[in-house]
Amino acid sequence: MMYYSRIKLLSVAAVCFLGLLLCVPNFVRKPAASIPWPQIHLGLDLQGGSYLLMQVDLSSLTQERLQSLSDGMKQTLVQEGLGYRDVHLDANKATLSFQPRDPSEKERDLKVLANLPRLVPNEFSVDTAADGSLRLTLSDGALRTRAHDAVSQAIEIVRRRIDATGAVDPQITRQGEDRIIVELPGISDPERIKSLLGTTAKMTFRLVDEVPPNSPLAPPGTVMLPLADHPDQKLAVREHVDVDGVNLTNAGATTDDQTGGWAVSFSLDSVGTRAFGDVTQANVGRRFAIVLDNKVIEAPVIRTAITGGSGIITGNFDAHQATDLALLLRAGALPVPLSVVEERSIGPSLGADSIRAGAMSLGAGFLLVIAFMALFYGRFGWYANLALFANLILMLAILSLFGATLTLPGMAGMLLTLGMAVDANILIIERIREELKRGRTPLAAMQAGFERATATVLDSNATAFLAHVMLFVFGTGPVRGFALTITIGIATTLFSTLLLSRMLMVRWYALTRPSTLPV
Repeated sequence: MMYYSRIKLLSVAAVCFLGLLLCVPNFVRKPAASIPWPQIHLGLDLQGGSYLLMQVDLSSLTQERLQSLSDGMKQTLVQEGLGYRDVHLDANKATLSFQPRDPSEKERDLKVLANLPRLVPNEFSVDTAADGSLRLTLSDGALRTRAHDAVSQAIEIVRRRIDATGAVDPQITRQGEDRIIVELPGISDPERIKSLLGTTAKMTFRLVDEVPPNSPLAPPGTVMLPLADHPDQKLAVREHVDVDGVNLTNAGATTDDQTGGWAVSFSLDSVGTRAFGDVTQANVGRRFAIVLDNKVIEAPVIRTAITGGSGIITGNFDAHQATDLALLLRAGALPVPLSVVEERSIGPSLGADSIRAGAMSLGAGFLLVIAFMALFYGRFGWYANLALFANLILMLAILSLFGATLTLPGMAGMLLTLGMAVDANILIIERIREELKRGRTPLAAMQAGFERATATVLDSNATAFLAHVMLFVFGTGPVRGFALTITIGIATTLFSTLLLSRMLMVRWYALTRPSTLPV
């Protein structure tokens, strides 16, 4: 306990020196692009940036599910030799209703409705309305489950889209049942991000029905969709989706060999490739619309079967538009539309004020702790102060190594960690004082003090460590930043207290052999 081998001394010194080196990138400009330069990233409250509160349109989710059930119902009824009329979807009431073709078919129609595939158990119920129509009603439990899953999926897609823009450490969290908070440190103008997040990016490939231009009425089974470049012009596009964008495996910005303009290349998985090949082979000479968020990007004529599972989308794009569209297609379509309900920007000057205030509080607390330890514990107090400084360096080093984000709560956690580190040193020094009062020699007092205080230090820090790990795992936003710095700080505290400060005391005693201890 009172002996430090040369290897142990060098190991402790090497760890401290490595920590000091890892802190350097935070204070020195990167000399060359090829040199690794790990740094601490500043959070929204320190660096400034943008805050977006986005709302999920859950009504569209209900409408989409009802439309899917309606398509399945129509197809099944036709296969069973049955008919239907007056099909009506009501997203507000979550109902799908229709009139039987003939009253004698009512029981068979009800059976078809009851046997439609369910995404979750008890997803919907089937009954007869007062007007004699057959009605399918989605259950509240199924709607809540689907909404929860859709928001979780939306958060993941939002994260992929933002990560693809190069934003550093964005914070994306759920608020309530239908809202998502997006924090973007360092981005003061979030217009591009808002555009990316506000685009559902649901792409489908559908056949076009030829009707007179700008015809106000769409043939049965079709819908009139506007052209992306000319919103005043519309095409009659089939409601049935021939190839879905979910089968995309990759997309990228490229140039069109024929026009030299920007385009977006895409490739499909095996399912999409087979569907794309089948529909193009069976419909040579017809127009095939590429639809993005209910707008027709282009509708080229099928010249020949396309069986390779890849193609390009042209649409008078510039480089920026082609890159963003490829990014959206790679990240995947949002399951529901998002809209911005609140937007705040934090300027760099406010972030600088926060850094200044946090640094001043951290510095003041550090100086007060140093003064207290030096005043009440003498030489051993100064050794504790050196260990405290090393503790701060090691915390910054670990945060830098992993590219962690530092926030104001994180700075508060660092200050609290320094106080906890001092407590550990005080426990050891006070235990040494007690042993001296019992008449032990200096060597025996130090030996007993270290041995008996170590268990207490380990127990107290272990419980605190577990508590803050739970905070980090289950917390969000500021809570995670606070828990992160304290969790790292507890690990560095154990090193600086049980190894570094003890090493300093032991080396001093080995060199001086005092008759009394300065405590």
